[in-house]
Amino acid sequence: MSFSRLLPLSIALAAAFIAPARAESLLELYEIARAQDATWQSAQSLYQANLARVAQARAGILPSANLSAARTRTWIENNNPPTDRDFTAQTATVSAAQPLYRPANWYTYLQGEQQARLAEYQLYSASQDLILRLSQAYFDVLGAQDTLAFVRAQKAAVAEQLASAKRNFEVGTSTITDTREAQARYDLVLAQEISADNELRVRRLALDTIVGRTNVMPNALAAPLNLPAPEPANPEAWVDQAESSSPLILQARANIDIARLETEKAKAGHKPTVDLTAAHTRTQNFGGSSASAADSRPKSTSVGVQLNLPLFAGFATQNRIRETLALEERAVADLEAARRSVAQSVRTAYFGVVSGQGQVRALEAAEASSQSALEANRLGYQVGVRINIDVLNAQSQLFQTKRDLAVARYNVLLGHLRLRQANGTLQAEDLARLNALLAR
Repeated sequence: MSFSRLLPLSIALAAAFIAPARAESLLELYEIARAQDATWQSAQSLYQANLARVAQARAGILPSANLSAARTRTWIENNNPPTDRDFTAQTATVSAAQPLYRPANWYTYLQGEQQARLAEYQLYSASQDLILRLSQAYFDVLGAQDTLAFVRAQKAAVAEQLASAKRNFEVGTSTITDTREAQARYDLVLAQEISADNELRVRRLALDTIVGRTNVMPNALAAPLNLPAPEPANPEAWVDQAESSSPLILQARANIDIARLETEKAKAGHKPTVDLTAAHTRTQNFGGSSASAADSRPKSTSVGVQLNLPLFAGFATQNRIRETLALEERAVADLEAARRSVAQSVRTAYFGVVSGQGQVRALEAAEASSQSALEANRLGYQVGVRINIDVLNAQSQLFQTKRDLAVARYNVLLGHLRLRQANGTLQAEDLARLNALLAR
C-alpha cells in the first residue's frame, strides 16, 4: 500500500497520524471492555439474577419452617354464675413441613435447571456480542484513520497539481481551465477532509464508549497483510457445527425443555399432594384461661402427614394443559426457525468472507493499475498529450481504490468474526489470532 514515489510528504503525515505513541492492541482493549462495557455488565447482572431465580425454584422441594408468636389479653363477663375476670396468654409455635409428593414443585425445580442452562447460553451470546461490537468499533477507527490519511495525501497531490497548473498558466503553456479544474478538485478534497475528520472523531467516540476510556488509540494492521481463508473451506461444515454450538439454537432447545416441563406441571394440577408436617406450641397463661382461673403453661407437639386431592377447579387445569401444549408446539417451531436463521446467517457470513477475499485481490490489482495509470497520465501531461483533468481523475481513482482496499481488508477480518458468531464458536482466542495481524 506504499505510494512513497508519489507523495513522500503525505506518507509522513499519515504515519504520524496513524501511529500514536500509546496505541493498544485489540486483545488489550477486549480485556478492558470486559470490565467497563455497560452492556456486558448488564448481561452479567442478568445472569446472576437468573441464577438466583433458579435457586428459588429449588425451594419448592426443600423443607420449610416457621416461627409464630402471639400475646393476647382476654376479658370474661358472665352472669350465671357471676364472673368478671381477665387473663393474658403468650403463645409461641414452631412449625415445619417437608413436601413428600408435590409433582408441580418437582417440575418447577427441573425447569430451574433448564433455566440455568438458558442463562448460560444468553451470557455466552452476550460475550460474543461484546467481541464483535468491540472489533467493529476497533476496525471502524482504523478505517476512518486510513480514509483521513488518504484524503490528506490526495489533498497534497491535488495541491501540487494546482501549483503546477498555475505555473504553466503563468508561463503560457496551459490555459486558465487547467487552473480552475485543479482549484475545484482541491476545494472538493478539502470538504472530504472535513467529513473524514468528523467521521474519525465519531468512530473514536464509539470505541471509547465500549472500552470506558477516552482517546483510545488502536494499533494499525501490520504490512504486508496475509488474510486467512475460512477453515474449514465448506459452508455446510460451518452450518453443521452451529447445530451444537450456536447460542440461538441452544436457547431454543432449552425453551422446548422448559415448555415440556410446564406441560407436566400443568398436568400435576390433577394430582394429589402429600406433606409431612410437624408443629410444637408452647403457651403461658397469666391469670388463668377460659377453662381455669389458675396460671398454666401447656405444651403441645404434633406430627402428621397431610394429603390434599384436587377435585374440581372450574376446568382451569384442563385449559391450562391446552395452553401449555400450544406453547410447547410454539417452542418447537421456534427451534426450527432458529435453525433456519442460523444456517442462513452462517452461509451468508461464509460467502461474505470468500467474496471479500476475492474483492481484496481485485482491489490490490486495481491499486497497482491505478498507480501505473497515474504515472502514465503525469508523464503524458508533462509531454503535452494529456491534460490536467486526466491527472486529477487518475489521482482520485488511485486514492479511492486505496480507501476501498483498506475497507475491504477490514471487512474480511470482521467477516471471520461474524462467521464464528453466526455458528456460535466465537471466543476471545479469535481476537488473539487477529491481534497477531496488528503492528507491534
